Amino acid sequence: MYRSKIAGLGGYVPENIVTNFDLEKLMDTSNEWIIERTGIHERRFVTPPCGTSDLALQAVKDAICDANIDKNDIEMIIVATSTPEHLAPGSSSFLQALLELGTIPTLDIRVQCCGFIYGLSIADQFIKTGMYKHILLVGVEVQSVGLDLTTEGRDTAILFGDGAGAVIISRSNDNSGILSTHLFGDGTHAKDLWIDAPAGSESPRISKEMLDERRQYPKMNGRQVFKHAVTRFPEVVIAALEANQWTREDIKLVIPHQANMRITESIAKRLDLPLEKVYSNIHRYGNTTAASVPLAMVDARNEGKIKKNDKLILAAFGSGFTWASAALIW
Repeated sequence: MYRSKIAGLGGYVPENIVTNFDLEKLMDTSNEWIIERTGIHERRFVTPPCGTSDLALQAVKDAICDANIDKNDIEMIIVATSTPEHLAPGSSSFLQALLELGTIPTLDIRVQCCGFIYGLSIADQFIKTGMYKHILLVGVEVQSVGLDLTTEGRDTAILFGDGAGAVIISRSNDNSGILSTHLFGDGTHAKDLWIDAPAGSESPRISKEMLDERRQYPKMNGRQVFKHAVTRFPEVVIAALEANQWTREDIKLVIPHQANMRITESIAKRLDLPLEKVYSNIHRYGNTTAASVPLAMVDARNEGKIKKNDKLILAAFGSGFTWASAALIW
């Protein structure tokens, strides 16, 4: 058995900054209300046309460069996204074509906010068994084109932004690497955070009636999401600690999915950690779903908060409901 590690890291967000003041012009909200409720000051929106694979490309190039490998060393592509360009094929196919990577396998996973950590776990298994040496894992979202930017949709529209994070997962030749991953789900809460249409159970999958009923926009039971998030986040962090016999003092940084600043603050409190040990960049990008953990890793490293041999825990909770964590040594 081999150990896998994050050998390269890259991130990219669109240039178009959308502030809370910009949203004030589109819906009944305010900068103060959004900051108080979420901690978000601004987010990035793509300029259409721009699909998920297009947005991911620069992050991928940065990750390949950071890993100091040739793109042709990549043996598999995994893309975590809840916003694919099309129902079929997956965004990983379009990304493979952009990268001109021949006939390697590609895989899309749709676990929304937990997608990156689920993808990390999948890549880890392929590396551990010796099947592959280098895997490209991407978390990417183009949420903006599917948001209801009106007062009716503000509960979700204020939260989300666009972005991409990419990592190269490779065999580790030293002490660094992914030590464990922990994946959970509870589908009984699937409709507490979901998008109803297009609906594969109906014919046609999308209709004028669906659009008129605004079923194509995300819907969220905010109280249920918050209640479960503040419980499941600490649980899954503790699962990673216990699996590796780490104490809270051993951790250099917890990097959670950037869902809501109030949730991040609750995680720190429930784990009895100082807030500075639970990383946050939600004020800059909003909730970028599958991209949020790798984007947070990029920013944390750029800010000097991640160094060689640091013990880190990545954690996420989101639609499904799903929740997950990973313990690693940088």
